Amino acid sequence: MYEGISFIPMTWTDMLYLAPELTLAAVFLLLVVLDLLLPRRVDRLLIGWLTLAGLLVSLALVIWRMADMNGAGAAAGAVQLLDNSYRIDDFGGLLKIVFLSGTALIVILGIGSEREKDGIADKGEFFYLLLPAVIGAMIMASSGNLITLYIGLELLSLTSYVLVGMKRKSSLSPEAAMKYLVTGGIASAFVLFGMSYLYGVTGSVNIAAVGAALPGALADYRALVYVGFFFLLAGFGIKIAAAPFHAWAPDVYQGAPTLVAAFLAVVAKGAALAVLFRVIYNTLLVASYGEGSVIAGDVFLAMLVLAGAAMLTGTTAALRQSNAKRLLALSGVANAGYLLVPLGISVTIVNSGNFSQFIYYLIAYLFMTIGAFAVISVISASAGHEELKGFSGMYYRAPWTAAAMVVFVLSLAGLPVSGGFFGKLFILFGAASAKAYWIVAVMVVSSVISYYFYFRLVRQMFMRSGNDEQEIRIPGTTGAVIWLCAAATLILGLFPGPLMSVIDGVFSIQYDLLFQ
Repeated sequence: MYEGISFIPMTWTDMLYLAPELTLAAVFLLLVVLDLLLPRRVDRLLIGWLTLAGLLVSLALVIWRMADMNGAGAAAGAVQLLDNSYRIDDFGGLLKIVFLSGTALIVILGIGSEREKDGIADKGEFFYLLLPAVIGAMIMASSGNLITLYIGLELLSLTSYVLVGMKRKSSLSPEAAMKYLVTGGIASAFVLFGMSYLYGVTGSVNIAAVGAALPGALADYRALVYVGFFFLLAGFGIKIAAAPFHAWAPDVYQGAPTLVAAFLAVVAKGAALAVLFRVIYNTLLVASYGEGSVIAGDVFLAMLVLAGAAMLTGTTAALRQSNAKRLLALSGVANAGYLLVPLGISVTIVNSGNFSQFIYYLIAYLFMTIGAFAVISVISASAGHEELKGFSGMYYRAPWTAAAMVVFVLSLAGLPVSGGFFGKLFILFGAASAKAYWIVAVMVVSSVISYYFYFRLVRQMFMRSGNDEQEIRIPGTTGAVIWLCAAATLILGLFPGPLMSVIDGVFSIQYDLLFQ
């Protein structure tokens, strides 16, 4: 059936709600012009610092808006723009903080990269192309409409394709960009195909309307509803590199510039998971009673199966890796599985902290992953390659950086005392309370397997002597990012309660995730 939609114009108040995204868009346009006008020898650092300033201003605006909305009380609900096509709520706000913080850390790493050793560090476009990418991630986190969601997805994807291929001096970078373009195009086609089925059976692209119409659609179009949701899962499964849709990740991470690989691992993955949260919970969770209970159960089970496959495949495949970036890519496959668990166990009477578990682990994953990629960038610049043997004797050449890497490895492996330990523990307890004991067993087994390949790094750093005994040079900004990430990882491991209290105090599943 046709859904009549009347045009609702934007007001100045609406524009203020969109200030974080509009700020980044304005800075992006400014930097494009500056890059054309400024001489090459001065534009790189200036554009880098201006990009960082734009990200920090946008981050401050997001935090200010969240503080303003929560000051009036959580019961005030979300702000709906353009007939609920775009939502300003704490769900999107918390995720935008993660995306902007991660991108800011990556920009700082780029500012500190050595021009002669990094194939993209002397290019101003690397910095300002991150802005539309993170805008796309922010749009995905706040979308209330399938069309808006897809626009954000494509903005993030198209910019990422360019970023992956920016290391023109390397033969691996164009190959990685082509592989990412092809797999990303297939993923986008799957997502669009699944959306078209949901629109066809419900007559709406508004996510709330899809959820409301779904119980009625199941009576006549049950098979088509299944097709729609499973194509969505397949498309976003590719985007987050969850097995069996992960084959592109090791090649793309290896060929992409290290900083771009870090962006894909944190921001792109987090944005795709945010979309799954929005769509699945506002359609199937609402329809999980009566006629919709069967399909809701099947889709949630499929997400858990996807999570289990990602954890086991990622950890077992990483056992054979000798390249540090490929190892982190497969670690990201396993971590995509951990992050999928809170989505797949659904909301029950005894477990309603799904989003808190998800966002806590995403924050911990941000710091430990960006920190690990920062160390890899230092080692690759020193050794001239990204193989694990480049870490040999690192303790003797850069002892403090080696200690920071141990912190990241402990967190990635999920060992005390680290943010990754409590992140996995919260997710494990949530799955156990929902009586999903089999996924608990998979989490434990995959974590134990991961100890072997993570501690290969530790063995290289402390128990192997390198061929090159000269001291490793670490740029000041890179060292600052490494230690900021290490400190945050330790703080999250020593004091997990304050962050969980803040998330629980701000977020409300009724007002910030489920559409009213």
